[in-house]
Amino acid sequence: MHVILTGTPGTGKTEAGIILKTKGYDVRNVKDLAAEFGAASETDEGMEIDVALLTNLLPHSEEIIIIEGHLAHLLPNDLCIVLRCNPNVLRERLEARGYPEDKVRENMEAEAIDLILVEAFESCDRVFEIDASDLDPDGVAQAIENVINGDADGRSPGSVDWSQVVMDWY
Repeated sequence: MHVILTGTPGTGKTEAGIILKTKGYDVRNVKDLAAEFGAASETDEGMEIDVALLTNLLPHSEEIIIIEGHLAHLLPNDLCIVLRCNPNVLRERLEARGYPEDKVRENMEAEAIDLILVEAFESCDRVFEIDASDLDPDGVAQAIENVINGDADGRSPGSVDWSQVVMDWY
């Protein structure tokens, strides 16, 4: 069973994945999988992932495998969890990582317009979203684990809405 953990950069995917791994889950980063299966290549702008090739090479598993990454929702899956984050909080997180201003803005806008959620909804049958804005990594990991175990109350697509946050920008 492939469980996808996706979201805009800075929403907490990697940190939650590390915690889930310590709890015994098989957590894989989409970039690592792409490299393992020969579906990645280096470009001047970083690693490029051939999603179609990775899709064809990724074996199905009866065990739960959590695939983490902001492109993960484009891979075959049984369950997709989209981490969300208030764009203003996202700004702080990305600036703390040293992202250039144009990348900070680009990711804030992507989050504000639900870009990854919409893409996930178009390519996945079972999609849930978790607002990670006010959760620490343990809280995010617990919320993910709850969804995996069938407790997804209040986590359906559309439950997170940043429209008021965007209106406050003007």
